Amino acid sequence: MSLEAAFADEPAFVPYLAAGDPTYGASLEYVEALARGGADVIELGLPFSEPIAEGKTIQDAIVRSLEAGMTPARFFEFVEDLDVDVPVVCMTYYNLIYQYGAEEGPGPFVERAAEVGIEGFVVPDLPAEEAGPLREACDEFGLDLVFIVAPTTRGERLETMMDQVSGYVYVQARLGVTGARDDVDDATEESLARLADWDVPKAVGFGIKTGEHAERIVSAGADGVIVGSALVDIVAEGHESGAPVDDVADELEAKARELKEGALRGAQERPQPERT
Repeated sequence: MSLEAAFADEPAFVPYLAAGDPTYGASLEYVEALARGGADVIELGLPFSEPIAEGKTIQDAIVRSLEAGMTPARFFEFVEDLDVDVPVVCMTYYNLIYQYGAEEGPGPFVERAAEVGIEGFVVPDLPAEEAGPLREACDEFGLDLVFIVAPTTRGERLETMMDQVSGYVYVQARLGVTGARDDVDDATEESLARLADWDVPKAVGFGIKTGEHAERIVSAGADGVIVGSALVDIVAEGHESGAPVDDVADELEAKARELKEGALRGAQERPQPERT
């Protein structure tokens, strides 16, 4: 299934986990649990040692993953080992993409990603103005390139992003770094309004924690919700307490179902267009 198709019929739930956190085997079970709970797309983090866009929760997940031996080559094996029937997006940093393989540039990484079944990329540290080579590689191998649009992204920079984006656009709900919050930022509606002229699915992330948050985001006009830190917290708490992997997987599946159901409720609350 393509990324756009995942948003076609109903609001998409897009969870994030760092691949290999806290171990390779446990992480496989956790990602598969999210798919059982209703994930429509899975953002899978390839850990990088300097994750500039991440708050402490995801930074800690990246450390656990790196300490457990995650590498780009291992990441591709992980994707091949996953038993899910939803699209997988690789979220990572451009240095890892650029340096992979025998020659510099994004081509070898993108080619390998396509071979293992990855559908697209989110690259937080890649400016849209410098994304041409990655966009070309994605076009060559049939993958999507997702950009993160911040509340402050406007004008020519926004145009440049939206000219190159495909699959969906990641709408950052608030300024700052990733992390679960107890409220939903009012800037979301304004950000969605700025993107209304572009015909690409809009998925809102940063700070979504509960089904009620997901409901509010979708009722405000989002085509989907992206949730990371609230799920990584469950992994971290299970790891720190020594909980059985099956128990943590069950909790992740339940949280995924809560978030997906919230998104579906939000779609029902949208104003319906008047019939003529």
